[in-house]
Amino acid sequence: MTDQTQAAPVAESRVLSTPRLLGIGVFLLVVFVLVPVFISLSGRWDFYYTLTSVALLSVAAAGVWLTFYIGRINIGQGAYALMGGYVSAVLMTQYGVSFWLTLPLAGIFCAVVSVGIGLPILRLRGVYFAMVTLVLTEVARLTALALPITNGAKGITSIPLPGELSIFGLTIIPDFATLANPKLAFYLMAALLMVLTYLVLWRIVNSRLGHLCRSLQQNEELSASIGVNTAMLRVLAYAISSFFGGLAGAIFVAISQSIYPSSFVVQDSVNFMLYCFLGGLGYVFGPMLGTLLLYFGWDLLSIAKQYQLLIYSGALIALMLILPNGVLSLLDKKGGSK
Repeated sequence: MTDQTQAAPVAESRVLSTPRLLGIGVFLLVVFVLVPVFISLSGRWDFYYTLTSVALLSVAAAGVWLTFYIGRINIGQGAYALMGGYVSAVLMTQYGVSFWLTLPLAGIFCAVVSVGIGLPILRLRGVYFAMVTLVLTEVARLTALALPITNGAKGITSIPLPGELSIFGLTIIPDFATLANPKLAFYLMAALLMVLTYLVLWRIVNSRLGHLCRSLQQNEELSASIGVNTAMLRVLAYAISSFFGGLAGAIFVAISQSIYPSSFVVQDSVNFMLYCFLGGLGYVFGPMLGTLLLYFGWDLLSIAKQYQLLIYSGALIALMLILPNGVLSLLDKKGGSK
């Protein structure tokens, strides 16, 4: 893992080539058109929840990837997903705030909290930073158990579905409670958020900010010596990462209509990291592919029963040994396989 985090990510070209634009078009067609058509024809409505979960988990994993991009191993994203979920739940159930307004508020809350946490801990590197972030998820869980506003171990239940979103009297998004199939609406919302998240992530990487962040990963001392504000960049990247985690957590709460201190645990934080490793730390869209493969891989291995975890772990180790730069490295031209 250490060698992989030290390798400089190969950012996608700033100007998308025709094949890539075609690939993006096909991807959008599959996600927004073909998948709903397939589910409608097959009657497998449960796929909506599965694919919605994949989309939201990949959003949180995108934030983890961004911290890897500045050379930090982040194993604490579950804490911010839990915070975002509780912020949204509390605002909706106790203060009557619209779900659509709680989304940005949950993300901003997590970003602000991450600044306070990040200022001291982002000075650490390698395994030391990783261990501190690993503790954050457990701290968030214990805090949720202790605070009266979170209702302790009972959690918050009976959270209403997202209501209508209208601008100047024009309905943009209908009330989910009035829809015949809210699962489709949640899927489309999660898929849209996923697309927007990775668009923002790609834009960051291919901007001046992204180049400065990459310099932190390659040689932080050298970057500081030429005038780069390394402390500000670290905190900014960590805040953006946490913002993504808060958004994902808030939408998960709307789907399940409940949240508990155990809704996001340490295992989830570890999984967010694994999604990045499997997809490829050198590729912006690596976490998306990693999430899809690991989520479905775990479900498919359920037929192995008591050997499920053994096979799953063994397959992960084998993949990281065979493809240390992630699955997307198979498409790298330098490897001659594209």
